[in-house]
This record gives sequence, C-alpha cells and structure tokens, in this order.
Amino acid sequence: MKGKEWYQTAEVAEEYEDKRFSRGGRLIDRREKEAVLSALDPLEGKRVLEIACGTGRFSAMLASQGADVIGLDISDAMLSQGREKAHRSGVDDHLEFVRGDASRLPFPDDHFDAVLAMRFFHLIPNPDRYLREIRRVTDDQLVFDTFNTPSTRAVYNWLLPMGSRLYSEMDVRGMLDRTEFDLVSAEHDFLVPYGLYRAIPGSIAEAIYRADERLGRTDVGENLASVTYWNSRIREQPEIDR
Repeated sequence: MKGKEWYQTAEVAEEYEDKRFSRGGRLIDRREKEAVLSALDPLEGKRVLEIACGTGRFSAMLASQGADVIGLDISDAMLSQGREKAHRSGVDDHLEFVRGDASRLPFPDDHFDAVLAMRFFHLIPNPDRYLREIRRVTDDQLVFDTFNTPSTRAVYNWLLPMGSRLYSEMDVRGMLDRTEFDLVSAEHDFLVPYGLYRAIPGSIAEAIYRADERLGRTDVGENLASVTYWNSRIREQPEIDR
C-alpha cells in the first residue's frame, strides 16, 4: 500500500484533519459526508464497517445517526485520534476502532450490512483482492470513492506523498463485476483539485465550488470530475429451478 509508513506516524495523525479539512477543506468534508449519508441511508441499527477509517470522521458521523460501526485502520496513531473523537461526540457505545489489514479482515462472513471505504482505493495496487475480502464480510452494500482518469487530479498527482491510483468508469465497473457487486449509482464531484480548495479561505472555496458544480452538470464536466462516489450492492444470485 502506498505511503504506509508515512501514514502511520503520530505527526501525520495529529495534523491530518487540520491540514485537509480546515479553510476550504471544510467544503470537501461536507460534500463527502453528504454523499456517504445519501448512499447509506437509513442508518438506524445498520451494522457498518469503515475500512481505512483514519481519524474516524465518517465512523463517528455514522454512529451519531444510529449505526453500529467498526472503524478499521492500519495506523494506531489514527485510531487513537478516532477514539478521542468518538468520546467527545458521545458515540462510544456505537463505535469501536480496530487495528487491522483490509486484505485480511478479522470478521466472519456476512457480518456487516454495509462497508464504507473512502479515500482507500487510490492507495492500493490490487483492488480486486480487497474487494473479494469486502464481499466476504458484507451481506449487502459497499460504498466507496475513487480518484478519476481523465481528470485534473492527474495534473498534481505526482506531487502527493502517497501518490494516487486513478480509475476510469470502465475500471470500476470491471472490478465490481469481477467480485460480484452491481453498481447502483455514481455521483461525480470536484473538477477543481482538492489541493486548491485546501489552500483558500472557505468563503472563496464556496464561490469556486458553485461554478465547479454548474460545470460538473454538463457532459464535459461530468467526464472530467476528479472524484466519484460509488454505491454498489452484492449481486443477487439467480434461483435455480428444481
């Protein structure tokens, strides 16, 4: 996995949210959470696994909406931040954090109603391997995002400390088909790279995003979106006549 050592340091964990989701980054955080809530609703009583949960910004949100959540990550430092967030938010009873490897999930078959994997697939070299393991532990739904090609993401991709794997729609449909998931819906977002939004004040970011959103509704904009939120479900097996 790209940047594994870098990602697990205490310094990165402590500064992670401030660097990425302050200033104009708050808009990114809001849009991602809106997409996740829309895909996973209703959440009351739903058993959810979040893979690569990081500091728990999604896990805590889902628990606050009534889901029973397990957040899994490889970084002890990130999980420590997540536990502090869960305690502050008062969702300890509905949220547990576990250190683990997403390629070997420490859970029984069909244990979860849904799996969430945000900011994950751009880091891994063999997505089918992870998808098969996700398929094993969920009995219904997978929600995830990808960074896209072609898109503006490619312009600065090489500058990032962990780099990114970029996906086309054909790539995503192919890997879902191979692992017995069916695509339910896809929401494209952010023509302008995240890095620009993080570098500017929130009020300016909002103005830029309004223009970004209008262009994104066009055919050209949709094909150049830098990120897509994917909602998929396990393929129903045909009944065998007896």
